[in-house]
Amino acid sequence: MKKGINYWAFPSNRNGSPLGQLNAMKYAKQLGYDCLELTIEAEGELTGSTSRDDAMALRKAADSVGIELATVASGLAWGESPTDPDPVVRAKAVESYKRALELSSWLGAKSLLYLPGMVSACFVPDYAPQPYELVAQRAKEAVLALLPTAQKCKVVMAVENVWNRFLLSPVEMRDFIDQFDSEWVGSYLDVGNVMLYGHPDDWIHTLGKRIAAVHLKDFKVSVGNLDGFVDLLSGDVDFRKVMACLREVGYTGPYTAEIVPGKDGAAEKAIAALRIIENY
Repeated sequence: MKKGINYWAFPSNRNGSPLGQLNAMKYAKQLGYDCLELTIEAEGELTGSTSRDDAMALRKAADSVGIELATVASGLAWGESPTDPDPVVRAKAVESYKRALELSSWLGAKSLLYLPGMVSACFVPDYAPQPYELVAQRAKEAVLALLPTAQKCKVVMAVENVWNRFLLSPVEMRDFIDQFDSEWVGSYLDVGNVMLYGHPDDWIHTLGKRIAAVHLKDFKVSVGNLDGFVDLLSGDVDFRKVMACLREVGYTGPYTAEIVPGKDGAAEKAIAALRIIENY
């Protein structure tokens, strides 16, 4: 397994301006990370309008730095959900994900973090709650629409458990993935997100080989809301058990520290924790 850091962890350079993806690659490598998870945004260096040439230039830069771009993330689906009640929005979400899959392929990534939709979310207060069964149907339709692109690009749509009040158990996540009978649909397991309503070891054992990527975050259960996310090794996640279970199921991909929102010093603190965790 390889240590990774999400690009959101790098808020700025010393003069307060955006660090930039190339500088983030260099700094992540300097700190000791093996992988950097780039992020697709509405605006910035990597967006839906990024050309193949520009994406390939980022990939070449990563190769020269010696850091892998194994996974790609995006939060665009929070504002453009594949299960939105408006069919126009749902169609736009599918097109955005098709583009994201292409970008991920050009970057050389093996998986793309996929938000399958939502019943509701505490951090999207203006989104009207949707019927669970209807969300499940729309989520299935979206994945089926995206599967040909994922297969063509050879990028796994890695479905994340992400406080969307949908796919709340490891059994449900497993069954959602299995219904597609495709190697291009898997799980992006976030061990911190699980803590609100489950246990990471249970999710790992249930999902097994379906796990395409892993986010490491820590969480204090007694807080029970967004303020419960804390620095790695400062919360209630049993990382000894997490690492043992990942090895038991044969997981060999990256485990990526995700810090949102990013703050100065976050990447430095995370790598120190990951060095401890990797020896568990």
